[in-house]
Amino acid sequence: MTRIKSVFSNGKAFIAFITAGDPDLDTTKDLILNMSRSGVDLIEIGIPFSDPIAEGTTIQKADERSLNSGTTLDKIFEMVMNVRKETQIPLAFMTYMNPVFAYGTDKFIKKCNECSIDAIIIPDLPFEEKREVLKYCNNQDIDLISMIAPTSKERIKMIASEATGFLYCISSLGVTGVRHHITADINAMVSSVREVSDIPCAVGFGISTPEQAKIITKCSDGVIIGSAIVQIIEEYGKDCIKPVCDYIQKIKIAISEDIS
Repeated sequence: MTRIKSVFSNGKAFIAFITAGDPDLDTTKDLILNMSRSGVDLIEIGIPFSDPIAEGTTIQKADERSLNSGTTLDKIFEMVMNVRKETQIPLAFMTYMNPVFAYGTDKFIKKCNECSIDAIIIPDLPFEEKREVLKYCNNQDIDLISMIAPTSKERIKMIASEATGFLYCISSLGVTGVRHHITADINAMVSSVREVSDIPCAVGFGISTPEQAKIITKCSDGVIIGSAIVQIIEEYGKDCIKPVCDYIQKIKIAISEDIS
């Protein structure tokens, strides 16, 4: 069983997002190790970028803090290689196409393989253009995660039929960020997927409370939380480890309860 498949093998999955280098890479490493012990099933590591078009203010500011602290792609790769000496938790990179292209797509994917990254997510990579990246991912046994949104509609089945790893279902229109209400019809999105594929569906964008996470996982295979965690990191800085892990445990308890 691959590490990505293991994410969804023990009940509802909790996927957490953090920005690499926020507030610094030493803290990022400690966060990953402690989050893996606190119940997270997969960690998305955001690669900071100066123009993150899919991100709200919270993650934009995290990217700025990270870049201002001197974070680079090579330093992130080195940090992940050190993490891999201590944990085998599934890891995914969340990045944009510009940093990948600037680094060299083939070189980037090979480096992902060298440090045992399991998947990559590229929000601004159109479905129609994914094959240029997919061929490198396939060569290195890395899943290129597909995304579907409430506006995907008739495209959902087409995207789902070719998806690998898991399907990232966007719960709300717009950019990332904490929301009080999840507006998308998650049931309808997942039902469309199920007509063509049994690939796990994880839902993200705007989810922040245990109550929201529990509702979302009634009709999906997992929940993705980012901005709420990044807000804790922003508030506590280098002292964020315990508050983040306390939050993670609350979410994990909520989605692990009997939801029948």
